[in-house]
Amino acid sequence: MSISSPLLRLLLVSLFSLMLAPLANAEAAKRLRIGITLHPYYSYVTQIVGDKAEVVPLIPAGFNPHAYEPRADDIKRIGTLDVIVLNGVGHDDFADRMIATSERPGIPVIEANANVPLLAATGNAARGAGKVVNPHTFLSISASIAQVNNIARELGKLDPDNAKAYTQNARAYGKRLRQMRADALAKLTSAPNPDLRVATVHAAYDYLLREFGLEVTAVVEPAHGIEPSPSQLKKTIDELRALDVKVIFSEMDFPSTYVETIQRESGVKLYPLSHISYGEYTPEKYEVEMTGNLNTVVRAIQESGA
Repeated sequence: MSISSPLLRLLLVSLFSLMLAPLANAEAAKRLRIGITLHPYYSYVTQIVGDKAEVVPLIPAGFNPHAYEPRADDIKRIGTLDVIVLNGVGHDDFADRMIATSERPGIPVIEANANVPLLAATGNAARGAGKVVNPHTFLSISASIAQVNNIARELGKLDPDNAKAYTQNARAYGKRLRQMRADALAKLTSAPNPDLRVATVHAAYDYLLREFGLEVTAVVEPAHGIEPSPSQLKKTIDELRALDVKVIFSEMDFPSTYVETIQRESGVKLYPLSHISYGEYTPEKYEVEMTGNLNTVVRAIQESGA
């Protein structure tokens, strides 16, 4: 039978495929399994690694990270991971408890916010707790880019074969994020009025508002996820009037009766922002929801007459 025989060629191709299969399987088996705790970090890490690693949420979609209590299945999942990426400055403290009680208490951890400039906590989180930082760094484009670069660098140390790809992907992602911010700022014909006073319903948005040169004058939520009593609500409205606050940035899906009462009684305009903490985990979630946040702040500045 000659080498040109169709049957022989088919046999050779099949044999060659069988020889390569173990190599392909071994390559797939070497892919890192990377745990993440929050939606923004799922987007960050998937954009960094592409198809060269697997990204695994520690908690299922639909759970509020502020009130999450670790479940047995979620803790068990840590035993299947190679590394975990953490916010590490207060937003995912539940992960420390999960890791400590898991099969791999010594699992490598990447602190995304290592060396990222942090803002002090405001509102209820800052009271009576000494020096506390605001952990919502993912609501800043600048801080997000710094975190993406930190994560890519540390993943490269764990996976040297793909380190170059991680760095290139991180740079491309950072470029897109910078363009998002530039596009938003380009919609403003001038800087915000320095006298524009804004408040937030949740002490999370300082990072985002500083991208526009805005400072938060007041935080009107007594604690995350807890509606104030009628007396607290009245006090809040009186404070907003006294501080001459013009705009309140609320959290999407926050109880509507609370924010509607504030808006009605104080006359302050209300604008909802995404906390990027709800819904499905997707690679594009951060870009989509942060674009919405940037555009909302632009609209608030424009409509305030600043």
